[in-house]
Amino acid sequence: QVQLVESGGGLVQAGGSLRLSCVASGRTFSSRAMGWFRQAPGKEREFVAAISRSGDNTYYGDSVKGRFTISRDNAKSTVYLQMNSLKPEDTAVYSCAARGPMLAASIRAADYNTWGQGTQVTVSS
Repeated sequence: QVQLVESGGGLVQAGGSLRLSCVASGRTFSSRAMGWFRQAPGKEREFVAAISRSGDNTYYGDSVKGRFTISRDNAKSTVYLQMNSLKPEDTAVYSCAARGPMLAASIRAADYNTWGQGTQVTVSS
């Protein structure tokens, strides 16, 4: 089983940038598609971005397209989320998630079976 630990959240002004990291334990990271999701208070969990096992294919939620970039470094068992041009509405707890081995990336939270604890991102206006 893989464990996920996020870092990089914090407080930033609107228009600023943050880079989130998610480090996975275990030896199966490269066989797992990864995703980032976020949840704001009182709102449902929202898909942010996903990346295939190799990193060749990426997917984004409509609200972050053109501003966020997901990437991965399989040698470091780490997936990243570069967030630029942040807006107050991006404020949420951001969590990374892993699919089971050899499965394709997905935009559905229910398709992921391993989750990190989340990291808070707060964007001030």
